[in-house]
Amino acid sequence: MRKIPTYDELMIPLLKATRELGGSGSIEEIYTKVVELEGFTDEVLAQLHDKEKSSQTEVAYRLAWARTYLKKYGFLENSSRGIWSLTEKARTQTEFEPSDVVNFVRALDKAVPKSNLQDGLAKEINDESSWKENLSNVLTQKLDPSAFERLVQRLLRESGFVQVEVTGRTGDGGIDGKGIARINGFMSFHVLFQCKRYKGSVGAGDIRDFRGAMVGRADKGLFITTGTFTPAALKEATRDGAPPIDLVDGDELAEKLKELELGLKRELVEKVTVDESWFLSI
Repeated sequence: MRKIPTYDELMIPLLKATRELGGSGSIEEIYTKVVELEGFTDEVLAQLHDKEKSSQTEVAYRLAWARTYLKKYGFLENSSRGIWSLTEKARTQTEFEPSDVVNFVRALDKAVPKSNLQDGLAKEINDESSWKENLSNVLTQKLDPSAFERLVQRLLRESGFVQVEVTGRTGDGGIDGKGIARINGFMSFHVLFQCKRYKGSVGAGDIRDFRGAMVGRADKGLFITTGTFTPAALKEATRDGAPPIDLVDGDELAEKLKELELGLKRELVEKVTVDESWFLSI
C-alpha cells in the first residue's frame, strides 16, 4: 500500500491544486484536486485519522497541517467562509522548498516570547477537528436513521429547498427523500436524495445504485454522507451522459450545519485593546 505523504510533502501538491482551481478553493475542492493530482488509491483514502472518534481521513488531517504552515509562511490566506486562496507572495514565488516553510515556522516559534507557536498550530488544527469529531460521533452513533433523515430534511429546507419529503422506503434503491431546489425564485429542479450515516468511504457502486433508482424520476440527485467518497465515486457522480449527482461528504455537511447554526453554536471571545493615542489626545 502506498505510504501517505507527510504534511510537508503535501505542501507543493496543495499549492498546485489551488493554482489549478484558479487560485482559490474550499477545503473540499482543494482536497479533491490534490487526490486527483496525486492519484491516491481508495485504500489510502479510506485510512481515518482516528478510527474511534473521527470520520476525517488521514490525508485530510495532514492537508490541514500543510494549510496551516503555508498560512504562517504567507503563501495562503483564508476567509471567514472557509475559502483558501493564494497570496501575492505565493503567486510570485512559485518555487520553494517545504523544508524552508517548516524551518521558518519553527523559527517563529523560538522568536515569539512566552508562547509556543507549535502548540498554537496544534490548537488551530485540533480545535477544528475536535468539534467535527464530536459532531461525527453524534451523527453516526447517537442519532437513529430516521432522526438523521429529519436532520437532512431540515438542512435542505434551511438551504432553500421546498416540498422536502422523507420517504425512506425499503427497496427503493436507497432513495431517502425528495424535494425541489429553487434558484432565485425562477428556476426549479426536482431532486432525489440519499443520506448515509457512515464513517468509511462511499464507493462508486453506491452511486451507481442510487442513480439507477432515480433515473426518470428527478432532474438531479443529492448524496449526503457523514463519511467520505472514494475517487471512483467522485468520477461516477459526474460521468458523462449520466444524470448528475451532487455529493456532500462529512466535512461539507459539518460546515453547512455550522453555517446555518443547526445544532452548532459559535462562541466569540471578546478582545479589548487599549487605544493609547485616544487617551493622550484628551
